[in-house]
Amino acid sequence: MLTQEDNTLLTRTGPGTAMGALFRRFWQPVALSRELPEPDGPPMRLKILGEDLRAFRSTDGTVGLVSPRCPHRGADLFYGRNERNGIRCVYHGWKFGTDGRCQELPTMDSGPAREKAEQNVRLNAYPTREANGFIWSYLGPPGQVPPFPELEFTTVPPSHTYVSKKLQQCNWAQACEGGLDTAHFSFLHMALDDGEDATAKLLTKVSSNTDTVRWMRNDGAPRFTILDHAAGLILGAARRGDPNENYWRISQFLMPNHGLTPNAFPGENYHGQCWVPIDDVSCWIYNYTWNPDRPLSNAERDRFANGSGIHAEVDAHYIPIRRRENEYLLDRNKQKYETYTGIDGVSEQDACIQDSQGLIADRTTEHLGPTDMGIIRFRRLILDSAKALAAGDPPRALNHPAAYKVRGGGAVAPATQSLPEVLQARFGT
Repeated sequence: MLTQEDNTLLTRTGPGTAMGALFRRFWQPVALSRELPEPDGPPMRLKILGEDLRAFRSTDGTVGLVSPRCPHRGADLFYGRNERNGIRCVYHGWKFGTDGRCQELPTMDSGPAREKAEQNVRLNAYPTREANGFIWSYLGPPGQVPPFPELEFTTVPPSHTYVSKKLQQCNWAQACEGGLDTAHFSFLHMALDDGEDATAKLLTKVSSNTDTVRWMRNDGAPRFTILDHAAGLILGAARRGDPNENYWRISQFLMPNHGLTPNAFPGENYHGQCWVPIDDVSCWIYNYTWNPDRPLSNAERDRFANGSGIHAEVDAHYIPIRRRENEYLLDRNKQKYETYTGIDGVSEQDACIQDSQGLIADRTTEHLGPTDMGIIRFRRLILDSAKALAAGDPPRALNHPAAYKVRGGGAVAPATQSLPEVLQARFGT
């Protein structure tokens, strides 16, 4: 369990908080590229880490991420006109570029006063860049922009990737912990018996190895080994497989809010998630699937778009169809006879349980066990990093962008092999 002080530190990410300051030192996904599909298109409302912002794609295709109100009289730039590489406030015509600088002041005559205003009046603007379907931004101190993390899905051709996002109706940390907790697969995503094919229907969407269902069903108490590396943690969970073998599910936690899933075998699709706080009681989950060896098929893309694995079925506003307000469309008859949850969808099952812990989970009352080792190490790393940054010591992951180019995945190995040996055989590292 955590102290109340540490639980507050972990979960509060707004302006002026230690965890918020940590998040702001890293590049964060802030929107899908397809949410701003065309130059000079409509601006977009956006909230991240408790800060209201406006995003727009300028004429040259670059994305501006700026403070929401015109500094003249405070009009909301969501209603602004996006034109000729700038956004113009429609109240009095003041215009600003993607860098926040004032481009035009039509309410002032030319002269020294106008020149001074054009130099000094500006919007708060954050650096942005795009990579394989996400718009990213750095929201930290100016002049301290870190190198962009070399996540593998951002380095392969766009045809090899699929990205999505969904709203999560709880604090970022419990959603992240749910993604890192591989032990729950033996129950949360399982059918009730081997004769029922509901589990296979779920899991074959993320892995073609049907033996994994049997191994996870038969061993609900995986043994964990946790290793540190420059960008985060390797979370290895070993279940008993066939005689004299272990089935390993290997996850990655990458600072400060990425998780790579443990399901993929060689040749299969890899998956990752990034939990980005909107405020203290909600977050966006940015999901990415990639295959380093081949383009994704149209059938795969259609399946992801309709909800599969980490990709939820969502409406036009990226709000899940099955969510808190409608009890995730829980079917009690299905829960009684088919699956543990009675809820359709891996993503939706995860969301239900994570949301059920409350808008902000109370970690002061927990009773943790051996299968929670990964969660314990995650908390230690992220809390220590926030405290160190507050004391003037930036996280080391900022200086190791190449350390983000890792994978999670599954492996079958002799029971005598350690996690480092399994990693060497499975990933060559």
